[in-house]
Amino acid sequence: MSTEIAVFGGGCFWCLEAIFVMLKGVEKVESGYAGGFTKNPSYTEVCGGSTGHAEVIRIEFDPKIITYRKLLEIFFATHNPTIIDRQGNDIGPQYRSIILFTSPEHQKLAVDSIKELKDKKVFNDSILTEIEPLEEFYVAEAQHQDYFKNNPTAQYCSIIISPKFEKAKKKFGAIFK
Repeated sequence: MSTEIAVFGGGCFWCLEAIFVMLKGVEKVESGYAGGFTKNPSYTEVCGGSTGHAEVIRIEFDPKIITYRKLLEIFFATHNPTIIDRQGNDIGPQYRSIILFTSPEHQKLAVDSIKELKDKKVFNDSILTEIEPLEEFYVAEAQHQDYFKNNPTAQYCSIIISPKFEKAKKKFGAIFK
């Protein structure tokens, strides 16, 4: 089986992970850190905002079942790419909207997706999503993996993640597991 990798950041990695892990064709999702300069950062360091890293998810997927383009569509539908360094109450550069591509083809698809969203005027404001090559991905600490699944009654999960998850499931339900 030949899989591909997608790496996205769009706010808290717990929110993105909860959605992407439930998609058909997605083999594995890991929460982590990327896009910065600090080697082997910790959650505390990343939350401090001085590592340059964003909270991201690394998605291993089967492109025969779900395409990179479809993953991009879901990514842009599940966060606000028009805000710098913020998603809801999560504020700081670690919450920025970022696509870290792993191939020239993925880079082109990311650029084309943003152009298409702009041409269709999907968002009222400019899309500020960064597009960069993936240099290094650092897996987040164990307690950050499968956070929503492992903590469904936590306040953040019920107030923030559940509504996002339900909205995504309603819009993209056919491709949910």
